[in-house]
Amino acid sequence: MSGRIVVGYTATEAGEDAVALGARLAAASGSSLEVVVVLPADDRSVITPPDAGYDRYLEGQAGSWLEAAAASIPEGVEYRTNVRFADSFAEGLVAAAAEFDASHIVIGAANGGLRGRHRLGSVATELLHSSNVPVALAPEGSRRIDTSTGVTRVTAAIGTRPGADALLDEATSLAEATGAELRLLSLVTVDLPASVDTGIIRVAGAAHADQVLAQARATLSAETEAEVIVGRGDSIEDAVQHLSWEPGEIAVVASSRLAQPRRLFLGSTAAKMLHELPVPMIVVPRTRATEGESR
Repeated sequence: MSGRIVVGYTATEAGEDAVALGARLAAASGSSLEVVVVLPADDRSVITPPDAGYDRYLEGQAGSWLEAAAASIPEGVEYRTNVRFADSFAEGLVAAAAEFDASHIVIGAANGGLRGRHRLGSVATELLHSSNVPVALAPEGSRRIDTSTGVTRVTAAIGTRPGADALLDEATSLAEATGAELRLLSLVTVDLPASVDTGIIRVAGAAHADQVLAQARATLSAETEAEVIVGRGDSIEDAVQHLSWEPGEIAVVASSRLAQPRRLFLGSTAAKMLHELPVPMIVVPRTRATEGESR
């Protein structure tokens, strides 16, 4: 995974959470950070028309914010700070990710979220509908977790819908790059209709778990531990609540099947998990399902 990680920074606690998570990912995977502040583009609106003096003030303010962000990045993590102009924060981050050939975009939860939980604001929502690289969401309070915690375990929530292969690739790559354990959460039993016989649900859960584990082990090195568990519960939320989560854990979920190829779209499963997860969540774009299509 070593490469570059774009962190979307704002001078808020959510921005601090994003930098903290980005630093943890970078330190664990050997990546470098591109910390980005996005300012309004020149054609922003008639309310705040282009003005050279005002733009210089904004850039100076952005420089101060970036200095504050850089001060929280621990030694040993390579980083650069950047000011970009765009019509929206999300648009600026997507453009920066393309410019730097980034592996991930990291942002914080919206202000007002519960400690250790996610709350999506307008920026995160727009980004989760437009990014073509995985987006990592830092829950409130991420700034309080020491970078040395690293990434201890990667949990991938795998169902049977399109996008599972891309999700498994991301989870195994992340586990290998960070030296984390890999936990595969089979959601096949929760995906099945409630009317299905419980015996069939158990058989389907066991078969899917075996298939997912075999697929993962085919790509993992012998040093990376992997286990698979079957989600139990009446709902996605119920299944997530009954799992144990480590401070250094990261959850990985797939984009909705409704997303355009190589784009994100937060589906119902990911959205339901998001509200219950006490750890960072990475949303992975789905790939084209038909072989031979242009990439």
